[in-house]
Amino acid sequence: MRFVLKALQEDFSKTLNIRTSPGTLDHIVIATKDGKFPLNQLGQVSLKSPQLIVVNMSSFPEATAAAIKAIRESGMNLNPEADGPIIRVPVPKVTREHRESLATVAKQLTNKAKDSLRKVRAGAVSQTKKAKSTASEDTIRLIEKQIQQMADDVTAEMDKLLAAKTKELLG
Repeated sequence: MRFVLKALQEDFSKTLNIRTSPGTLDHIVIATKDGKFPLNQLGQVSLKSPQLIVVNMSSFPEATAAAIKAIRESGMNLNPEADGPIIRVPVPKVTREHRESLATVAKQLTNKAKDSLRKVRAGAVSQTKKAKSTASEDTIRLIEKQIQQMADDVTAEMDKLLAAKTKELLG
């Protein structure tokens, strides 16, 4: 259950940022003929200004087209431009609509995490029920209650994270 919460926190920090940093594009994976690689392994990512990220693909110029496609399809509202092996990624000014769409994405990510949490809880409960032969029914009920309490605690923590992220995004 903690892994689900940690994954949600990582998703929030990677994909739902208003401020631009060189690490903004690190999670983007590029599919090449040799396999899939993170953008920062194939190209040198640098921040020229808060409105411009530059990716130098001179080490792997053959992956430039795939990198542009991956950046475009990242869901980050970016429109990269190629200049030989150099990719310029203008970062749009953060508008109210963009902030609201990020808040919507945060809610979707939280709902997906809650679904994953439900699956983890269901798996733990079913494993507990399999142990009926080695434990009393009271013990099994107690363990099931504890599992439910843990799931409720993690869900409450997810809701707190969502509320904090929404407040940060909407200002």
